[in-house]
Amino acid sequence: MPLPAHHDEPIVAIASAPGRGAVGIVRASGRDLSALIDTVCGRTLAPRVATLLPFRTSDGSALDTGLALHFPAPHSYTGEDVLELQAHGGPVLLQLLLARCLEAMPGLRLAGPGEFTERAFLNDKMDLAQAEAVADLIDASTEAAARSAARSLGGAFSVEIDGLAAQLVELRTLVEATLDFPEEEIDFLEGARARQRLDGIEAAVARALARTRQGALLREGLRVVLAGQPNVGKSSLLNALAGAELAIVTPIPGTTRDRIGQQIQIDGVPLHITDTAGLRDAAQSTDEVERIGIERSWQAIDEADTVLFLRDLSRRGEARYDAADAAIEARLPQGLPRLEVWNKADLLTAASAAAPAETLHLSARTGEGLDTLRRALLEVAGWQAAPEGLFIARTRHVHALQRCLAHVGAAQANAALADTALDLLAEDLRLAHRALGEITGQFGTEELLGEIFGRFCIGK
Repeated sequence: MPLPAHHDEPIVAIASAPGRGAVGIVRASGRDLSALIDTVCGRTLAPRVATLLPFRTSDGSALDTGLALHFPAPHSYTGEDVLELQAHGGPVLLQLLLARCLEAMPGLRLAGPGEFTERAFLNDKMDLAQAEAVADLIDASTEAAARSAARSLGGAFSVEIDGLAAQLVELRTLVEATLDFPEEEIDFLEGARARQRLDGIEAAVARALARTRQGALLREGLRVVLAGQPNVGKSSLLNALAGAELAIVTPIPGTTRDRIGQQIQIDGVPLHITDTAGLRDAAQSTDEVERIGIERSWQAIDEADTVLFLRDLSRRGEARYDAADAAIEARLPQGLPRLEVWNKADLLTAASAAAPAETLHLSARTGEGLDTLRRALLEVAGWQAAPEGLFIARTRHVHALQRCLAHVGAAQANAALADTALDLLAEDLRLAHRALGEITGQFGTEELLGEIFGRFCIGK
């Protein structure tokens, strides 16, 4: 892959989090940082040794005293010379130190988002899946996600993908050799056991896809919208799931006017729960704010991964109430996974209509049935008990493996046609291999890299 035009320019940025702290870091990377080291540090630095010294201003006075570390190329994070200046963590001081670095070395410029990690990828210090895992490790919202991101950063995901790619390369080599030397009359399909190999590759890709879906769920979570008529207990359920009083709860219908979101985790899987305004025919409301809230509720439902349709068990059997529920259910998007849940089980009496056996019933007020609901949410999400060594993944990885699996399936169909379809078989294997290469960055585009690294923080 050709390097970006600006890749040769030295870069610098504040690498620590914004705000005040005990320590702040200014990081620089480039092919040769000797001028910057001499000017700011006033001396040469032993490789990979923390040196306590004053950081010098242009007139020779000390801007601050801190630690300087020099990582000569290629043994550094980016594969270039890297200098880290660890100073006291005041925002103004770090800005002054950053400005001093820019002043001290002509050609040094501010780094863009993710540019240090982008250079690590471009200089073969890590592949694209590992580079993405850097951001995922920083953004991890659960312990399970952090551990899985660390495994991906360590190369667990890449090793699995590279192993699949190696099997495809071996098959491609045999197929294309047969195409290039037909006079040898190599009985490829039988001698090379192509069909058996394709069966094994297909099974291995399917297993990798299943694990990758789990990893993507662990990273991205599930967007769940609580929907239902006014006063069915959506806000109470949000509070019960979150374990905190996030939403105002009153007996007055229409208390919730706008979307309220909260992230929770179940077995390490992040769930983004959104409470919405009660759904009813907007024409029946004379309150403009409520009508806007109802519109936003439907918008949230359209954007959800699943909807939790909450119903009031204490009112089941009331003709008008059941008709309103039916109207809501009819309007829910087709194909959107949903859970039908009956709330207020604590108000159930002998005279009340029981919830249908196939649905969930609970009490957001007492907590009855919440554990069952949590398990049901994980089931809807497609989560299985996390296997040991699960790695973090992204939606683009899932899509790439799906394409790979489809091309392998097409290759099997062409292999069954024997020699007459060897050219098609070769093309299917090439496309399957290319799909895998997109995961690790062996094949990709500059636009893809810009999209990925543009989401990183400055200084990483």
